Amino acid sequence: MKRVFIIHGWDGYPEEGIFPWLKSELEARGIEVHNPAMPDPLNPRIDVWPPFLKKQIGKPNEKTFLVGHSMGAQTILRYLESLEEGQKIGGVVFLAGFVHLSDEAYESEDDSGIAKPWLETPLDWKKIKSHANKFAAIFSDNDPFVPLSDSKIFKKELGAEIFVVHGWEHFSGSEGIKKLPIVLEQLEKIIQK
Repeated sequence: MKRVFIIHGWDGYPEEGIFPWLKSELEARGIEVHNPAMPDPLNPRIDVWPPFLKKQIGKPNEKTFLVGHSMGAQTILRYLESLEEGQKIGGVVFLAGFVHLSDEAYESEDDSGIAKPWLETPLDWKKIKSHANKFAAIFSDNDPFVPLSDSKIFKKELGAEIFVVHGWEHFSGSEGIKKLPIVLEQLEKIIQK
């Protein structure tokens, strides 16, 4: 059976924003959906979140698909990097995935300390790419936290199909966003390939 794991971001939760809608839409299509509450969402740690995701997924296969928002996208990158040779999932949709963050992402000095390990620990892009069949990455042209230039990194390093939408900020529930059809469309495309 096809499985989708939806990974929320920093200060996020499973019922935030588009996640309930996306879960409902996928389940209506007969897909098993997991939308875990990540540990300590106000303090997402690089040594905690990727291993937690690995435990949630169990044995990955090409019927496993991931969707990650913001820090959830970073978590997925780190998870894929940790897989053993030959382990492969079907694909990933990144929503406001990042490699860099703007100064606006930090409300306090504590936030900078939380983000620092994620930003400063290098990614093995070649290894990450080898563990998934397909990547799509969705960015907003007015995201206050994620520089649009990061889209070029996802394209170059993963061969991700890039989508830039106009005026959706950071795609957060706090911005009143409850549905985002492009996420479902891209996930469906990846699942059907």
